[in-house]
Amino acid sequence: MTRNAFSSLGRSWICAGLLAAAVPALFSGCAVVLGGAVVGSSLVFTDRRTSGIQLEDQGIELKAASRLRELLAGRGNISITSYNRVVLLTGEVPNEADRATAEQAVARVENVRSSVNELAVMGNSALTSRSADAVLLSKIKAQYVDAADLQANAIKVVVERGNAYLLGRVTEREAGRATELTRSVGGVLKVIRVFETISEADLAALQPRK
Repeated sequence: MTRNAFSSLGRSWICAGLLAAAVPALFSGCAVVLGGAVVGSSLVFTDRRTSGIQLEDQGIELKAASRLRELLAGRGNISITSYNRVVLLTGEVPNEADRATAEQAVARVENVRSSVNELAVMGNSALTSRSADAVLLSKIKAQYVDAADLQANAIKVVVERGNAYLLGRVTEREAGRATELTRSVGGVLKVIRVFETISEADLAALQPRK
């Protein structure tokens, strides 16, 4: 369950945790900036995906970023997040043609099962907007950490222009709880769930044996 394609090819690789250094432990992973495109990763030992799937997701994000950099040639500001081989695209592109191009390019990346295209056709978001999103992300994750009935690192969160996107393999109970907590954070405009639903029995099987 969070940034962002090709506004500056000279950008360094940056961990999203640097934007919220005061709360690094709250994040389920880092976002990596590649030429303006952001890709994310999760901590292996707290993730409900297999280590193999996590590596595939990282590969998908990097390959998708490379393809979009070539195809869009610096246009737009796109975040690429792959979870269990489902790719979420967020951010901004200048026109509908680029939006469609991004979706089609990602769909052709090896190992991608499906994609969710949440790209907005508009100008790139300002730095102040991205900074505000980073603050919202930290607040959402803090809510998860404080909740005794939710495993915080089971949910990956992407925040874009005040909209919170939630990804992960969760039960209906967990999905509802995460949605409730996210909506309670001031500044969150909308919650979009990109969850893969599992049963309580599946969840029990995923828990480490004592």
